[in-house]
Amino acid sequence: MASLIRTAIVKVITPGQGVKIAGCVFVQNRNISGKTLRESMGPQPPKPAPFDYVNKDYSWLRSLFDRTTHRFDDNTKVVVVEGPIASGKTQFAAALAEDLGMKHFPEATMDVHYIRPNGCDLRMFDNQIPEDTRTFDHVNFNLTPDHRLAANFQIMMYTARYSQYIDALVHLLNTGQGVVLERSPYSDFVFLEAMYACNYISKGARSVYYELRGNTIEELMRPHLVVYLDVPVDKVQESIKRRALKHEVTGKALSPKFLTEVERQYKTKYLRDIATHAELLVYDWTGGGEVEVVVEDIERLNFDQYTEREEPKMKDWRLPREIDWADQRMLYTNNKFFLMNLFGIPVLDVPELITSAEDAYEREKVISAHPAFHYLEGYSKDDSGLLTKNKLPKYTEYI
Repeated sequence: MASLIRTAIVKVITPGQGVKIAGCVFVQNRNISGKTLRESMGPQPPKPAPFDYVNKDYSWLRSLFDRTTHRFDDNTKVVVVEGPIASGKTQFAAALAEDLGMKHFPEATMDVHYIRPNGCDLRMFDNQIPEDTRTFDHVNFNLTPDHRLAANFQIMMYTARYSQYIDALVHLLNTGQGVVLERSPYSDFVFLEAMYACNYISKGARSVYYELRGNTIEELMRPHLVVYLDVPVDKVQESIKRRALKHEVTGKALSPKFLTEVERQYKTKYLRDIATHAELLVYDWTGGGEVEVVVEDIERLNFDQYTEREEPKMKDWRLPREIDWADQRMLYTNNKFFLMNLFGIPVLDVPELITSAEDAYEREKVISAHPAFHYLEGYSKDDSGLLTKNKLPKYTEYI
């Protein structure tokens, strides 16, 4: 039964025919192996201990004796799970990561922007600040997709996915453990295009999005493998009703037109493009599926076949020298702030992306007045000593 299902759902992409795909992967070592196969091979050679990238920088001096590739094995890969809304990506991605022995990264959310390091959620200030400076997340978008903040929301979602993808690369390069992500910055544009098709955002905002994307996306290393869970729009609508999230069911955003455009963008643009750089497997997930079947398909992929210098597939992962791996590792581990600063492109001609100085002032005044924001991260009123820890001045004192 498993082989029959596999024959029916793993297809091939053909230019001009929408999307239907299957294929191969990577260049680094060999084939990804699932839990059962790894156990059958017996104990594996020990790898160097993971590097503590959370608390330490990966320096040039350390790179001389801490080789990046020494932690790599067959499963040191970036796997991205894609699919329409309510297609079962989260459960599948978590199960796939567990079977492959990889780290699971749930889909990025606006929490990365709104929940501050001190634990405070900026959404709690919304009823005290001007409307144009309030938070706007997926709940707000589903309820009011034509709000002027919708464009800024999608740009911030791209930023969140970009940030998470860097974190995934940092984990992989410093530990040798592969990663499984739900969606990525490479596919984020499918939602932007669906929003534009439904007149949720303006042409100017769309232009700014692609300017930001063009300024940032080439700094990343593309995934080795993308798994797309294909679900027809009518079944997606049924799934949305079945999981009964109020903002999705009663909101205006997830209309048939929006969902259809998401599917079209995935199949005619994203999957066709990513297939030229990464391996791609597409499954009919209308009635769900078995993770074990997908793992078996992944194990059959030949990761050694892309060796030509000009071959675009897996090109990002064909670094010729150990020093090149060290450079990439140092960039993502130590200089994430530099990559995130690439988003700092001034926008002066798109009204929906501009906040007035007066409204911004009122917002910061309210937030800075809260006790939780009187001190820098890690500091509190219990800390004393002018030479070590200092209280932040109130907003009105330094504006």
